[in-house]
Amino acid sequence: MQSEQDKANPPTARETFAVHPARLAWKGAGREICEGDIHASYSADVIAMQGRVRKPFKWRDALCVCTSISGSGLTDSGTQEHEAYRIVPVKMFTGKTTTYSEKTDRAEDAEAARNDPNGFYHGMTIKHGGESFVLCGPPIRFTAETSPERPDGATREEPRQLSLF
Repeated sequence: MQSEQDKANPPTARETFAVHPARLAWKGAGREICEGDIHASYSADVIAMQGRVRKPFKWRDALCVCTSISGSGLTDSGTQEHEAYRIVPVKMFTGKTTTYSEKTDRAEDAEAARNDPNGFYHGMTIKHGGESFVLCGPPIRFTAETSPERPDGATREEPRQLSLF
């Protein structure tokens, strides 16, 4: 049964976008893989501990930071998914702002944050580059394209066997 509040605030759909796998890549032990901009922006740990974020990435004319990485993603058939929130300057945010600490201090507040239709981090104030921003939900999900184009935009050719003689 839906509460009156749930009826007034229906869940917002979370968009999922397939992006080039290089944007989701992580540094391997031998540094053979370059870290992608979406993966490098992962900030859940520093949001919780320091109230700041790592370098945001650009997505559709907005700045975003990754707050969750799930799935295996370590094989060609991996199903790794990155979840990110847009960040906007505090003065542009029209909703109620809060901090990580305020959202998690009491068990009932933390439970409400986990069930927020706009996502756990929605409305949370953070710092980046000495300025204050707010994380805006609902979060956006990013997955790897199944047959990506090259990051440099070149077309992909099938390998050819060359004659030795």
